[in-house]
Amino acid sequence: MNRFRFHAYTDIRFGEGQLEALPELLAPYGKKILLVYGGSSIQKNGLYEQVLKLLSGFSLYELSGVEPNPKITSVREGVKLCKEHDIDAVLAVGGGSVIDAAKVIAGGAAYEGDPWDLVTNPEKIGNVLPIVTVLTLAATGSEMNKNAVISNRETNEKLGTSSHDFIPKASICDPSYLYTLPSVQTAAGTADIMSHLFEQYFQKENRAFISDRFAEGLLKACIKYCPIALEEPANYEARANLMWASTQALNGLTACGKGGAWTCHPIEHELSAYYDITHGVGLAIVTPRWFRYILNDDTVGKFCEYARNVWSITEPDAYRCANMAIDATEEFFLECGIPMTLTELGIDDSKFEIMAKKAVRFGGLSEAYVPLTEKDVVNILRMCL
Repeated sequence: MNRFRFHAYTDIRFGEGQLEALPELLAPYGKKILLVYGGSSIQKNGLYEQVLKLLSGFSLYELSGVEPNPKITSVREGVKLCKEHDIDAVLAVGGGSVIDAAKVIAGGAAYEGDPWDLVTNPEKIGNVLPIVTVLTLAATGSEMNKNAVISNRETNEKLGTSSHDFIPKASICDPSYLYTLPSVQTAAGTADIMSHLFEQYFQKENRAFISDRFAEGLLKACIKYCPIALEEPANYEARANLMWASTQALNGLTACGKGGAWTCHPIEHELSAYYDITHGVGLAIVTPRWFRYILNDDTVGKFCEYARNVWSITEPDAYRCANMAIDATEEFFLECGIPMTLTELGIDDSKFEIMAKKAVRFGGLSEAYVPLTEKDVVNILRMCL
């Protein structure tokens, strides 16, 4: 079990009606707040008006229109607002894309250069404005972690950055805000949660017994509750469990004692960088193909562990057991309504080589659970067609 740092200091306010705590959570940081959000969904469901009413005693400045796969152009706009108005704290109301943008905005407020520098070189991250979030999508875990992923369409790059100061000071997690999500966002969000768990579960360090049992429990929750949420969008139990699974899957808990490069995320980031696809959909497509590609004598035991503890598969033959678990994973994504080929998304193999080169370079895939070369990544992408 490897050494680790686990410092979970985010004040989580979980449950229906917790938005009332928003003034209390922001008050310690000042009165000038940058409100960051995406499209019109928070206006349609009334959340926007509730936030404005609760924060009537604050000076609010707004950055709207943050995109899925948030762009550095939006971050630059937010940084400009922070500097112009001497912002005290950043409030992100939305899903992972909005929160990720808010994090880099908060870091860029005290940085004199281009905020893209903070993405390409996290060592340049200095002072970060306090960040508070109101979560509206269960997927990325950004509400309780140090990570942010930003896209640059000028360079066709989608890169992750991180700082412990990016961890939100507080996050309001009200499962009822998920009721009106389109079904594809519920399904893709669940795939994203599961991918976070897979990336940490399938690692070279295999002695972190407690972390792996946590991960298996969270995977089982996703498998149980995603179909219920799709069938009954206003089922509070299903939404609450998916939302909490999202938070726990990437707040460091299931990574304790583990370590190593991830695989599917760097590959999917290249797909998103060039084609701007939904992140969770890309992960759902890549994951089963990656599983099949890396199944060998060294990994089959871990796949059998996954099969037994998550899918309750009792098949005694190791390879058959492993393949049954991989098939079950792919079938689950299909049953949730996720497109399972790149062809369905209009993606061909014309950019596979350049995407593979970037994935290996930026993702450190030579240090992954099963090290991958550019040729390996191209092979996996071809399997996704």
